Amino acid sequence: MYGDTVVMRRRVAQLREQGEDIRTMAEQLVNGSAEVVWTGRAADAMRDRARQRAAHLRDAANAHDVAAASLEKHLGECDRLTESIAGIERRASSLVADARTRVARLQGLPDDDSVSPTATREDQALVAFAPPPSGHKDWLDVELPGL
Repeated sequence: MYGDTVVMRRRVAQLREQGEDIRTMAEQLVNGSAEVVWTGRAADAMRDRARQRAAHLRDAANAHDVAAASLEKHLGECDRLTESIAGIERRASSLVADARTRVARLQGLPDDDSVSPTATREDQALVAFAPPPSGHKDWLDVELPGL
């Protein structure tokens, strides 16, 4: 649809990588505090505080994962709609081209006193169709005979 999906896919990868980096930092914080050669109530409080902060870091890492998954889901929907738009655009273009060909043939027939053939309502509608810009979301709302 709109936006650069290549850039968004890179952002998904970045979010996942950042989540892993944050998890690594959480582990380093806990392991580092456990390795400190220090005993007593203050040391225990420091280690407890490090574990609490590591839990917050893991929550932040999980939030990165959720954001990446949400963006990836959005990208899937963008891809689906983009494909749908392209398909509608192709079918509409083909229908319009065929209708123009039929109308041109009718217009090329010799004019005599007999009843001259006219284009069908469907062909008239197709020939009069003013398409939205290529790739635009308005293609999703296009209604044409045969579409």
